[in-house]
Amino acid sequence: MNTLLVTSTADGIGKTAIALALAVRAQERGQSVAYMKPKGTRLRSVTGKTRDQDPMLARELLGLDAEMHEMEPVIYSPTFIQNALRGQEDDEALRERVRECFETVAADADLVVVEGSGSQATGSVVDLTDADIARALDARALVVSGYADPSDVDPALAAAEAYGDRLAGVLFNGVQDAALDELQEDVVPFLHGRDVPVLGELPRDPSLAGSSVGELADELGAEVLTSEGVSMDGHIERFTIGAMGGDTALDQFRRTRQAVMIAGGDRAEVQTAALEAAGIEALLLTGGLRPSGAILGRAEEEGVPVLLVQSDTRTTIERVEDTLGSGRTKTVEAVERMAELLSEWGDVEAMLANES
Repeated sequence: MNTLLVTSTADGIGKTAIALALAVRAQERGQSVAYMKPKGTRLRSVTGKTRDQDPMLARELLGLDAEMHEMEPVIYSPTFIQNALRGQEDDEALRERVRECFETVAADADLVVVEGSGSQATGSVVDLTDADIARALDARALVVSGYADPSDVDPALAAAEAYGDRLAGVLFNGVQDAALDELQEDVVPFLHGRDVPVLGELPRDPSLAGSSVGELADELGAEVLTSEGVSMDGHIERFTIGAMGGDTALDQFRRTRQAVMIAGGDRAEVQTAALEAAGIEALLLTGGLRPSGAILGRAEEEGVPVLLVQSDTRTTIERVEDTLGSGRTKTVEAVERMAELLSEWGDVEAMLANES
């Protein structure tokens, strides 16, 4: 059996899409594939239970029968961490739970894809980091990293060295055209000189960046105040904050593109300014404060969706950052596109090789 741990140096760089795309490629080759994410970190309440969304997507995409609690044996929530700090979690018992669930999920599988965390430090409080999991499950590790400038080499190299002989290699994802030459000419040879294999440099794909208005609304659990006739398909790659006066805000909004404007629901002058800017794809209003009928009417005329959340502006900004940072890597279509990118720009053979 081949066990591959797909880990990353940071959140939001396509780890989930890459893990599932490799599983899809293995299935296409006739291999039986299993999946698990030992530490559930991307949490959402589902039917009264807290679940990680990534195993749910894997279960659907790969046609798996495994139970959710087997695919995600540890719910790594703030409450869990607090309990661990108070000495209420047994480190060895947790590792044994992970191993037992792994054996159940992996039964009769040719390949088990184990998805790691968005940080190499996650799990440290219970000695259950991704490196710990790789040792416990006898897994090879593929480290997914972004690259924008030379400072990104440090976390990639540190993560790679943490796995020692278990390292399958490093895969760079979402690389901008301007950084690609530097990556290939300087970084890749440097890493090879440190005995770190580089298994691909995937370019940034706009179709995997950002989010649609509808996806953002779903992720935030936002109420849609505009009618069904207003399209939720607008593409969002960034956000802008309505924290200034109307005239100043309008100047700012006119300079941005593919953005959602975040402001309190009582900021009518800012909302009006946002509706005058062509680059604002949606209004996201905070604090549970509904806008006036005049604002909603104008938004309907302009075809701009208006979303409402109960959380305050600061909390909403953090959630939007997380959502846009992860990009469109949590859908079946995104996984299919990632599989294409891996085949074109990566060494899939080396990633899926069984060298255990």
